[in-house]
Amino acid sequence: MKISVADLLLESRIPGNYYSKETYVKGDLEMGLLENHRGDRLLALPQTLIQGIYAGLDKETGAASRLVLFNCGLWWGKSFFRRFQDEVSGYYGTALADLKMAEFLQALRRCWATYGWGKLVFDQSYQTQGFLVIQTWNSAFARQHLPGDEPACALEAGVLAAFFSELSGQELSCLQTSCESLGADSNRFVIGVKSRLLMAEVLVEQQTPHLEIMAKLCG
Repeated sequence: MKISVADLLLESRIPGNYYSKETYVKGDLEMGLLENHRGDRLLALPQTLIQGIYAGLDKETGAASRLVLFNCGLWWGKSFFRRFQDEVSGYYGTALADLKMAEFLQALRRCWATYGWGKLVFDQSYQTQGFLVIQTWNSAFARQHLPGDEPACALEAGVLAAFFSELSGQELSCLQTSCESLGADSNRFVIGVKSRLLMAEVLVEQQTPHLEIMAKLCG
């Protein structure tokens, strides 16, 4: 196999891990600034601030806390998608929609981890039924407690709903079916058309196991 020197000169960079923790986040201790290697500003959320937000919402809105957090996540998720699309498309030199699925999934997993949101994996077992399941671990939001015995990651659910709505060009919703705060082994999120997820909301309130919820959704 012959390698063209001209081709090497035209494209000398081999895409690797754009979201490497060692290079993506840069800080200026004197100025108190965080930014990525493009110079875009980043915001750090200390655990105490997250605790304060949850406690404040609990006091002011009670059971409506999840809805408030979900709507905040929708707004945040749209901004997150635009930045992710801009960064990944520029890095790979191709539109996000034309990126290979393996490269897209890998970039999102690495981005999620570097942003400090924990580990993320995809479960495409229910794709033919119209659902995408995402699992996360070590979520900072799952450590919080909301009124009742329901999952605590409503903000992340909103982020995922907005992200995949923007990606697909279709309005989607996201429902969390298991949570580390309730003793589950991971946080599970089901993404799909809102009308098809409505029936599962009651099952989540009843703490129905994830697999049983999926069986009813797909049945």
